[in-house]
Amino acid sequence: MIPTPSAHVDTFVRDHLPPSDQWPELLLDDPDLAYPARLNCGAALLDRTVERLGADRPAFHCGGLPAAEEEGGQVPRSTWSYGELRATVDRLAHVLTREMGVVPGNRVLLRGPTSPYLAACWLAVMKAGAVAVTVLAAHRARELATVCRLARISHALCDARVADELARAEVPGLRTRLFGTGDTTHHPGGGEEDLLRTAAAMPDRFEAVDTAADDVALIAFTSGTTGDPKGCVHFHRDVLAIADTFATRVLRPSADDVFGGTPPLGFTFGLGGLVVFPLRAGASALLEQWSGAARTLEAITAHRVSVLFTAPTAYRAMLPLLDAPGPGGPYDLSSLRRCVSAGEHLPAATWEAWHARTGLRIIDGIGATEMLHIFISAADEAIRPGRTGVPVPGYQARIVTRDERGSLVPVPDGTPGLLAVRGPVGCRYLADARQRVYVRDGWNLTGDTYVRDAEGYFRFVGRADDMIISAGHNVSGPEVEEALLHHPDVCEAAVVGRPDERRGQLVVAHVVLAAGVEPDSGTAERLRQFVKAELAGYKCPHRFVFTGALPRTPTGKLQRFRLRELERDRAGLPQPGGGPGERQP
Repeated sequence: MIPTPSAHVDTFVRDHLPPSDQWPELLLDDPDLAYPARLNCGAALLDRTVERLGADRPAFHCGGLPAAEEEGGQVPRSTWSYGELRATVDRLAHVLTREMGVVPGNRVLLRGPTSPYLAACWLAVMKAGAVAVTVLAAHRARELATVCRLARISHALCDARVADELARAEVPGLRTRLFGTGDTTHHPGGGEEDLLRTAAAMPDRFEAVDTAADDVALIAFTSGTTGDPKGCVHFHRDVLAIADTFATRVLRPSADDVFGGTPPLGFTFGLGGLVVFPLRAGASALLEQWSGAARTLEAITAHRVSVLFTAPTAYRAMLPLLDAPGPGGPYDLSSLRRCVSAGEHLPAATWEAWHARTGLRIIDGIGATEMLHIFISAADEAIRPGRTGVPVPGYQARIVTRDERGSLVPVPDGTPGLLAVRGPVGCRYLADARQRVYVRDGWNLTGDTYVRDAEGYFRFVGRADDMIISAGHNVSGPEVEEALLHHPDVCEAAVVGRPDERRGQLVVAHVVLAAGVEPDSGTAERLRQFVKAELAGYKCPHRFVFTGALPRTPTGKLQRFRLRELERDRAGLPQPGGGPGERQP
């Protein structure tokens, strides 16, 4: 139950939280996480940081704004100070409350490519006491309509560059304001004026709504790697808790850091790494949309990024480019001091290759949309390549199995089992029966199979649904992938099971080959023999499928479920429903 009186006038989300007996046990006795009963995370991240460090420090960097914004009266700028950011956020909060009729507890959809304006909109929603639902610019009309229906979204702030799909979603009663253009007349629900032009006429100070620490701040929808989206509800105190645990205790940023990375703000990996963590530390962040290894390296070089957030695939893709000249000469990574990886398993081969080439130790981590951010990790000399790490201080983790009554039972070290975790944040699905699957006996079950070793480190084995059972043997798809990635002919690999009447499942490797390597039977045989020399014979792929690209989310996270669907189609079988959990992007 929520003990502190809520500031929310619209109580829909609060009314549709799971029953309190289905919540995970929360670890809230840490004195560093003892937040006051009244707390607004937007004010804590922005106003309190300005009071502590001053208004002149850089907050956000970008490479300029689209021409449409210039025509709308907005002056392009490459760096926003904390004072400029606060003034923009407060003006936007006035637009939300005065012009759009937003009241505390209303859900506000935020949509657009990564930019300082999108981040400012998120902070304005926080200060206005509303509930942010940030979605991807890549989401299509059907997906947007689903999110708006599940969360009963009433208002939207949308970048004009991606407004068409939101219009096609035809959300009933949606009140929308666009930013980036003065023309919103073509968009149903759009105001007569551009959001930013309207905001410019508003006062530059807004008193943040006096929300409770456990008022809902955001709903993060899972990214779709396991099927139907689930709305994960997080409180104002949760937003600060992820900064005061993983960021403060593992990442250890300084106020002089420049954060940057590829995850969009629609994923909590990006929201934490590019907005919450830098603001909590008084640091700055590069907020631009980019994709591809070359563009990432250009951004690091040009903006002197010191803390990088991206997926394992991106680190691997950047490696062959490090010795190639960029547009202005060789890429300069001398500013980098922290590299963070999450979203999928970081193979030891990728970690070692990156370390050998750059001298930088990648901080691996596992998080989940349900848990908001990373809860197992390690940094510096505590890193063990190939192992995710240990519980972030403030969290507990164990490896469990279920007994005959369905209760969770710990397994001995060295034994694979389900990863169970608890900490200051936890899973609360919005009106979703899958809450009972994710939370058991007070623990969050992430859907991952892990092993804890005698040293206390947690090693990823696979998603629970990534385990392939072939002729009675358990085969971990990620383990076979890691072996394949050691071969010079392999750029990417994904290993899944294909249903088979005789063996139960066949081990099938989907492989993206290096440039110039022929996708023929000779290559398949070389790779087969290579895996046999690395792993037990029963783990060797029975089939190789050569492809130009693997299916991935917009943040680069591998969508194995699409490959499993493909293999089930090949076997002539119907598709099953989605799985229980969602790895953090």
